[in-house]
Amino acid sequence: MRYKKINVELVVPADEAEAVVAALSSSLDQLDEKHTLFGGEIEAVDFKHRGTRRRSALAHTIAAGESVAGALKVARESVAVAIRAVV
Repeated sequence: MRYKKINVELVVPADEAEAVVAALSSSLDQLDEKHTLFGGEIEAVDFKHRGTRRRSALAHTIAAGESVAGALKVARESVAVAIRAVV
């Protein structure tokens, strides 16, 4: 029989870690009732987060849309100035 090892890594604020570990333990107990699980452990390790959060694809898309909107406004103003200069 073949097996697969599943690794899950979560980053949570330190003050919420105990609650998250308790919820994960409860969820693993429920999974163990329905599926065959071998071993496993939940390990909590302190570390310093670099402080910046990664932006989601939606946030990148919104930022790009804002950049395009700004560029269009500048282009419109430039065209308006050019038309006034010609007329």
